[in-house]
Amino acid sequence: MKKKPVTGMRDILPGEMEIRVHAMDLIRETYGSFGFLPLETPCVEHIENLSSKQGGENEKLIFKILKRGEKLRLDQVEEESDLVDGGLRYDLTVPLSRYHANNANDLPSPFKALQMGNVWRADRPQRGRFRQFMQCDIDILGDPTSLAEIELILATTTLLGRLGFKDFTIRINDRKILKAMARYSGFPEESYDTVFIILDKMDKIGAQGVAEELKKEGFAADAVDRYMDLFGQINGDVEGVRRCGQILEGIVEESSIEGLIYIMESVEDAKTAEFSLCFDPTLVRGMSYYTGPIFEVSMDEYGGSVGGGGRYDEMIGKFTGQDVCACGLSIGFERIVMLLMERGAKIPTAKKKTAYLVEKNMPARQMRQILKQAGQLREQGDQVNIAVMKKNKKFQKEQLRQEGYGEILEFYREKE
Repeated sequence: MKKKPVTGMRDILPGEMEIRVHAMDLIRETYGSFGFLPLETPCVEHIENLSSKQGGENEKLIFKILKRGEKLRLDQVEEESDLVDGGLRYDLTVPLSRYHANNANDLPSPFKALQMGNVWRADRPQRGRFRQFMQCDIDILGDPTSLAEIELILATTTLLGRLGFKDFTIRINDRKILKAMARYSGFPEESYDTVFIILDKMDKIGAQGVAEELKKEGFAADAVDRYMDLFGQINGDVEGVRRCGQILEGIVEESSIEGLIYIMESVEDAKTAEFSLCFDPTLVRGMSYYTGPIFEVSMDEYGGSVGGGGRYDEMIGKFTGQDVCACGLSIGFERIVMLLMERGAKIPTAKKKTAYLVEKNMPARQMRQILKQAGQLREQGDQVNIAVMKKNKKFQKEQLRQEGYGEILEFYREKE
């Protein structure tokens, strides 16, 4: 028997689990105060849903599930569909879209959804990235206005502020602006995805690296030069969005420019946490299902993104044939917890923690008195841990103090 977890997955020790539970409680409380309602979807999804070309690169990372029992006929296998009918979900957005399509008649409109749960991707494990990890999403379904984006950003930044984070950055863009910039530069429409995949490397290889890769891909030098020149003309503030609208006049929808300005000005005016809001025309977001504003949460402390999302107005229509306005934002729960652990974060608690150390073979009558006394303290809201006294009592007490037990009481057998 192997004692180590499967590659890319891990055991979580009590110290970290306390941080995780605290973060989840704060998530429910904060998002609940914005009107988001909790829900749950199965971890297993239909393979057709997971492979619908909505999940971008994640569709290459699906943990697929074999058919079971009589449905699995190995002697008749000709293609993968003869073997597989399900898979572990790689995100929470595809399951949410199916959930809404199946339950829309029983849900409010607009529906403000909060979903937390594990997802699985057959990815290469690295710092802050695992093959099984918790995601935390908030989505607003049925609201076509910019209020959805504003609420998502304010709720998320409020949460991060309450968790003790500040000086992070919300980067924002719009897929329609992204496409308009490519059209303005002269790239063929069928090549946009290729252009955006290369543009997405901007923070790693820089503007010169992006330009070189675009030219290597075979794009015309004048189109590449015009494209790169655009980024040099646009600042990261509201005025940068306006300037973008002026340059792309007649190419970009005016409503996209006005909507982004409205979102940025509203968030800046209403925010309660300390963070920067930045218009980033190089922001792409890998998912092909985004149709409008997109955003990412960046932290220098992590060295990258710890959250992101955007508007995906066409996904639910894949299930029902009728599009439903939808917008969501996901925080990287595992990365947030990792940063809290690296900071040595302590759980704020008003509960008094008391440990009872009882001598081995304590008489039943005396033990009942101790249990009753502990029960009374617990009814008052205290946390009481009863444990048998070890030979190395000094080490045992040190461990209890590390766990936050401020008072340690010792109980010995009464002499007859």
